[in-house]
Amino acid sequence: MEDVLKRLLDAEVKAEAMVKEAEAEYERVMLATREEIKAAERRFDAQVPELRSAALRSAQERATQTIAELKRRYEERQRGQHAIAGERSAEALEAALALLLDSGRS
Repeated sequence: MEDVLKRLLDAEVKAEAMVKEAEAEYERVMLATREEIKAAERRFDAQVPELRSAALRSAQERATQTIAELKRRYEERQRGQHAIAGERSAEALEAALALLLDSGRS
């Protein structure tokens, strides 16, 4: 019986040692993981200005393209309106001349 108790005590001591070792390993892994996370956050923070700059450049390029497209459309529309105005002006002159000529005949 004494031998069984001694083996049980030895097993308990070994189990406690294994638990302590596992806890220590857990702490080492957690510490290493925290350090990796901090390093990743530092790398990300270092990249933020470049990411922001790239996004701003892209937005500026899109804005410039949009402005150019709107300006092109505006100029096309303005040319079309000038052409229509010229046609209407010519038609108005012809109508006025016709009215003057008709009134002179009467």
